Amino acid sequence: MSEVLIAERRKKLAALRELGQDPYGRRFPGVEHACSIHQRARVLNIEPGEIRDDQRVRSAGRVVLLRTFGNLMFLTVRDATGDIQYGLSKAALREGWAVAKLLDLGDHVGVEGRLGATKTGEITVWADSLTMLSKSLRQPPEKWHGLQDTDLRYRRRYVDLFANPQVRAVFAARSQIVEAIRRCLTDRGFMEVETPMLQPQYGGAAARPFITHHNTLDMDLYLRISPELYLKRLLVGGLERVFEINRNFRNEGLSTQHNPEFTMLELYQAYGDYHDMMEITEACVLAAIERIGGGYRRPFGEQELDFTPPWPRRQYRDLFAEYVGVRMGDVPAVRAKAASLDVEHKHMADAVVVGELFERLVEPHLMQPCFVLDWPAPLCPLTRRHSEDPSMALRFETFAAGMELANAYTELNDPAVQEENFRRQLEGQKQTMAVMDEDFLTALEYGMPPAGGLGLGIDRLVMLLTNSPSIREVILFPLQRPVAPSHVQEEG
Repeated sequence: MSEVLIAERRKKLAALRELGQDPYGRRFPGVEHACSIHQRARVLNIEPGEIRDDQRVRSAGRVVLLRTFGNLMFLTVRDATGDIQYGLSKAALREGWAVAKLLDLGDHVGVEGRLGATKTGEITVWADSLTMLSKSLRQPPEKWHGLQDTDLRYRRRYVDLFANPQVRAVFAARSQIVEAIRRCLTDRGFMEVETPMLQPQYGGAAARPFITHHNTLDMDLYLRISPELYLKRLLVGGLERVFEINRNFRNEGLSTQHNPEFTMLELYQAYGDYHDMMEITEACVLAAIERIGGGYRRPFGEQELDFTPPWPRRQYRDLFAEYVGVRMGDVPAVRAKAASLDVEHKHMADAVVVGELFERLVEPHLMQPCFVLDWPAPLCPLTRRHSEDPSMALRFETFAAGMELANAYTELNDPAVQEENFRRQLEGQKQTMAVMDEDFLTALEYGMPPAGGLGLGIDRLVMLLTNSPSIREVILFPLQRPVAPSHVQEEG
């Protein structure tokens, strides 16, 4: 069926060329967006049935609805801001009517005409010229109800975007969120920087990297899993407040919360600590909420999240005792609990078992935005230890809707301790941050000021603020499992 429809549209393409029309158009300047046209009509208070000869309009977009009544045709055309109706008549278009008769859903067209309204009050551009701007050879989703198959939506995001206005709204909000965060930080004196994505040594996170090879230098390189160690080098160099919003790559699984390629905000502030990072985390998120609107209380699935500041500060050890039911320092009890959950703990370090139980039993309960402070030090090789309890690290993670949103430290800047931590591999960890980086140690030996550091997941933040249940809903082109072309079914 799809091939038949494409063949019919190709015939219309040929007919357009026979009429001397370029079916793929040309520059069409002076276009006014649909939202602006509607606003102009409201200001003018255009009445039903009125046509204003003194109000000229140039408009362009994609045809999403087409209705023909003899020598009269109505198009609903969609642009980046919304929908607008065009009224086409044989009498007004004259030779252009032949072009109008060759239109299909999905075509891009441009018109010039008078602003008015139909007898039912629908704001309409009554066209006296029509220009074909791009002929669509494929049928859009039937009746413009949008793509319903989720996998196909992600694979054909270009169709998803024009067929589902709510999808475009999510990505418009994403852009505004990033803009608000960037402005929040630059207003605080932070400098935006760029650090390498191809790294000779990966580090800064516990993750499996993607590996590539540079042919000229005959050396393996890693797509970065984190910019952390390069941003800290900039602190050594005297750039006291730096941030980067960019991609990280982790060669791991796919889920509603994980995509191998994802966007992170990472920042460092000299002479600060993790208390400063808590304040900045709240400030960035609240700035994003204020930019997109909707208030601090927001729906997320069946939950309502309350981002009203200040967010609760909870101790890791207290949450562990509350939800796991044993003290994290009681090793036999911790291991007994792990065994009861069929956790293969015998070859895990004590801290790794604690971390596994926290992830399983505590994190799902952290629905409202909160900071979880002071983590087991062995799990945090890049973090300064607590002065009163060296078994705990000055680290927090921000949680909301049961998932990690941000991670922050009071940064470790002692090169001797950092080297020792790099050399310590905890038994039972699937991935480790304990990866030796000699050049980073050299940088620390030149002296890095005390600092706070923060990493905030942009994709997850957009999920939370736009009520999107999956990370794939907020990434324009998420990674998909490969399928044969014949298995990608047309919809509509």
